[in-house]
Amino acid sequence: MDFETFSNKLQENFNEMVKDSDCLFEVEVDKDEICNTYLDSYPSGSNEIFRERREHDCSACKNFIRNIGKAVVIKNNTIETIWGFNSGDSVYQKVLDDMDAYIKSKVVTNIYYSNTKKVGIPINRESTENGIIEWRHLNVTLPSKLVSTDSEGIYKSKHRDNRATLQTSLDIISEEAISIVLELIASNSLYRGNEWNSVLTQFLSMKQTYSQLPGNELNNWLWATSFEVGTVISKIKNHSIGTLLQNISSGMDLELAVRKYEAIIAPENYKRPKPIFTKEMLERAQKAVTDMGYIDSLPRRFATVDDITIRNLLYADRSVTTQMGVFDELANTLPDNPMKYSKIEELDIESFISNILPNVNEIEVMVENRHTSNLVSLIAPSDINSRTMFKWGNNFSWAYNGNMTDSSMRENVKAAGGSITGDLRFSIQWNDIESDKNDLDAHCIEPNKYEIFFRNKRIVSTNSGMLDVDIIDPKLDLPAVENIVYKDRKYMQDGVYKMFVHNFSNRGGISGFRAEIEFDGIIHSFDYAKPLRSHEDVHVAEVTVSNGEFSIKKVLDSELQVREVWDISINKFIHVSSICLSPNYWNGQIGNKHYMFMLKDCINPDKPNGFFNEYLKQDLYEHRKVFEALGSKMRVVDCNNQLSGLGFSSTKHNDIIVRVKGNIDRVFKLKF
Repeated sequence: MDFETFSNKLQENFNEMVKDSDCLFEVEVDKDEICNTYLDSYPSGSNEIFRERREHDCSACKNFIRNIGKAVVIKNNTIETIWGFNSGDSVYQKVLDDMDAYIKSKVVTNIYYSNTKKVGIPINRESTENGIIEWRHLNVTLPSKLVSTDSEGIYKSKHRDNRATLQTSLDIISEEAISIVLELIASNSLYRGNEWNSVLTQFLSMKQTYSQLPGNELNNWLWATSFEVGTVISKIKNHSIGTLLQNISSGMDLELAVRKYEAIIAPENYKRPKPIFTKEMLERAQKAVTDMGYIDSLPRRFATVDDITIRNLLYADRSVTTQMGVFDELANTLPDNPMKYSKIEELDIESFISNILPNVNEIEVMVENRHTSNLVSLIAPSDINSRTMFKWGNNFSWAYNGNMTDSSMRENVKAAGGSITGDLRFSIQWNDIESDKNDLDAHCIEPNKYEIFFRNKRIVSTNSGMLDVDIIDPKLDLPAVENIVYKDRKYMQDGVYKMFVHNFSNRGGISGFRAEIEFDGIIHSFDYAKPLRSHEDVHVAEVTVSNGEFSIKKVLDSELQVREVWDISINKFIHVSSICLSPNYWNGQIGNKHYMFMLKDCINPDKPNGFFNEYLKQDLYEHRKVFEALGSKMRVVDCNNQLSGLGFSSTKHNDIIVRVKGNIDRVFKLKF
């Protein structure tokens, strides 16, 4: 066989070798050693001295060998070389076998690079006194897919980094962590988790393969796999999802790990749709609930007065309900103004319970706009004789409007990343009564004419004021809030601080907004139940600062607006059917006390959670994530004559106007 035929067979083998491969790799060799191996592999007598060097010792062939002679493809975690074929010639077969064995004894350390299709010189000619001599050389032509337009340094470093980072990712991320995150994604409990589902599914398969490969195949698999999957998976540890995987792998609490992930990826107004738990956690909780006898305690419904013993009621209506006439019904559409009562006695709630309540026959409360967050329902077990899961000695619970244990705008601001601990707070809320996509903005003009609003979000003014929450696109079923807070009154300039709401963009919302101004432990609430036009301003209040003391002038007067919430009229006196403390104070004193005024015909239209984690006994605490899911999954069942009304926490300043009838009729302003 002549050399040209040998070179052509080399090209044919190369074409076959790379037809299913999108890249070549290279092993680490000494450039002189590989050339000497090639030259020394020729059988005796087939590579004699010609002129000054051996016949096959030419610079063109040695450059070819140094360039692509060390190139390999990786198939099934083993390498194939350009030398691995049958030539049918004893001389060249010896060369091929020796070179093939030599390359296979080395380790893949890089990806092969070429910026040209032609590697090697097919032929060159030499002019001698005897005429033109043609010299044939080793050469191959690369398919376009193996030719790169990048520089060699960039191309090789990118793939080296991918391979190294993939190995690190596989080493530090556990299979269990990947499975847990995939489970969270499947249950829609991870923000933007679906974006990573296919990536993590593939990465899990890779992790399983990686852990089972023998050492001699592992390096080849890493090179081939890192090229195949690309940068996203190879460098998964550097992504937000990789941070979550690493934290779980290191043993971090699952809830904390997810919160850290959400802090990276989630917007400030994101609210996780579901609690975090895994299949294993679910199975443990199910066994515990069964073993402890709580299965019958899980189903819940609205409570009725028949569920409650008389000793747990502070007051029960003893009057006979009469049929209302048509003129009575019309009267209900007219608002009551509590200011029209010339003599309103102020009294703290405990004094009212001790000294007034025992002597009254009938009670009515003025439900104002600011009380909508105080709407509350009592919840009972479907099986009234079931075992209690709660810290107190009964199986009753409660839920405020918005499905919270103690609802407030403050909590929504806090959940959105806002501060509620400053000396002065101005918060607004909308998209809570009904869907309202309007883009409302909270504004405050300071005495020095500096205006705090969305354009200087999170920039602290010289008066220590800052807008720290700005919701632009309200989400379905998530109250939208904005918040301006003044951290320290000692930095606040004396003068008037004008607070108002601006509708930056009207998107069809008609429900208006609610607002709170809080200072000195007192919350001043406002309700504007009318639609705002685009770019309309609604002035809420003016707060005056003088020598570090606050006073307020309420510009917005919404107290005489009438609307219905939970089937009761706002700004009307509503009949009270019963009064009780929250169930945690029926059989002892555990936690915060709530005073509950159950109202006639008050109907909660929602399906609140049957229970909340803060209610549960200590022996159920380790299963709190599963119970959080159960609480939202097992919503209460409706029933006739539900006990719903107004609730007030003993830990929050508030007040309510009540009208009582007994020996004499009196009007009180009860302070909580």
